[in-house]
Amino acid sequence: MNRKTPLLAAILLALSLPAFAAQQAPANDMTAPLHLMKPDYPTPYGTPTVAEVSKVLDRVFNYLDAVTPAKVIDKNTNQEIKDFSKLDDNSVFAPGDYRLTSYEWGVTYAGMLAAGAATGEKRYTDYTNKRVTLLADLAKPTLARLKANPQAKSPVLRALEPHALDDIGALCVSFIKAKRAGLQTDVTPLLDSCRTFIGTKEHRLGDGTLARLRPQPDTLWLDDMFMGVPAWANLGKMTGDRKYFDESVKQIQQFSQRMFNPQKNIYMHGWVQGMDAHPEFHWARANGWAVMTMVEVLDVLPEDHPGRNALLQQLRAHVKGLVSYQDGTGFWHQLLDRPDSYLETSATAIYAYSMARAINKGYIDRAAYAPTVMLAWNAVATKVNEKGQVEGTCVGTGMGFDPAFYYYRPINVFAAHGYGPVLLAGAEVINMLKSQKFEINDSSLQLVTRK
Repeated sequence: MNRKTPLLAAILLALSLPAFAAQQAPANDMTAPLHLMKPDYPTPYGTPTVAEVSKVLDRVFNYLDAVTPAKVIDKNTNQEIKDFSKLDDNSVFAPGDYRLTSYEWGVTYAGMLAAGAATGEKRYTDYTNKRVTLLADLAKPTLARLKANPQAKSPVLRALEPHALDDIGALCVSFIKAKRAGLQTDVTPLLDSCRTFIGTKEHRLGDGTLARLRPQPDTLWLDDMFMGVPAWANLGKMTGDRKYFDESVKQIQQFSQRMFNPQKNIYMHGWVQGMDAHPEFHWARANGWAVMTMVEVLDVLPEDHPGRNALLQQLRAHVKGLVSYQDGTGFWHQLLDRPDSYLETSATAIYAYSMARAINKGYIDRAAYAPTVMLAWNAVATKVNEKGQVEGTCVGTGMGFDPAFYYYRPINVFAAHGYGPVLLAGAEVINMLKSQKFEINDSSLQLVTRK
């Protein structure tokens, strides 16, 4: 061994230390453009590609298609029933993870239609058409059985004999959207059920505002803007009868007069006619149903309707308020103005959809709010797991007048409320990416507005 080798190595190392130290010196204002340093974002920042958004939607589709079979069985034998003239009280939907006739699944049907239109992938549209056709095919024989025996049971009984707006409103919207998208199946019995219940059976206040008798007499639920009003407006689009549009605008105005906080620009969840005080809990998903209602109604409201401008102004005020409460992660909190409440996925997805749709339709300022949408979508996308389940969604929630009720509502991947909004949001973000250009300008995401 050459004894000079260690000494030579030590000399070379000593000579190289100044240069190495200079290379490893921490960046400062003199040595580096600090404003270009990459932040440690907790949520992906920037614009996804259409392909990346589509992959998220694909995961959701593959999961839902596998766990929501579109068939009827005999619950005693588990044998499929194909001849619906042989329905009886033992006839039920084949078991799956989600109910095919819930309001959440009305939103999911609409989301699948939107995803099909945005991606050009027929399988999304087929998902909805297959299940809506099944519901419609069950409706007529069920009505015949009910005529003979009012106590008869059926998988679609609640859609034909609703007990609440939840039972039919969102489904009705999806049926009409499916028809507009080309569905040939006759859904008249289901639409008649919707029209009759909303028009003549749902409880109302003295001025006609849609109301409930729980948890207190004459209670307004912000949720019911969505459960009733878009269905009514879409019936107007289908029939051409302006009375439906007039009533839809009136309902939104009357809900807003009582429940919208003009200082915060967000809505309270519940309002009780008999209360002198009205405790304000600004529940995120209910605010989602409200902003989604306004967007959905504007989509079908005639351009010359006298209430259109006021509705646009209400939408813009609400969007302004919602954006002010977005968390830095891109999500919104379970109670919007209480940042120590948990971050919630379904509301974030509804806001992403509603704002993206409003931008794409020209209802709100695109440069101001497009970055909000992209951050929200990037956040939502992190909650779609590899199986295609949506994580972080609050389960079904009634109305409370204390904070603990909202703070500690459970979250669950089987909370059906998350799936339709994710599909709707992804579809509308794809539409936005196809029509708008984005750039990173001085490190921040910006919509390109210059020509």
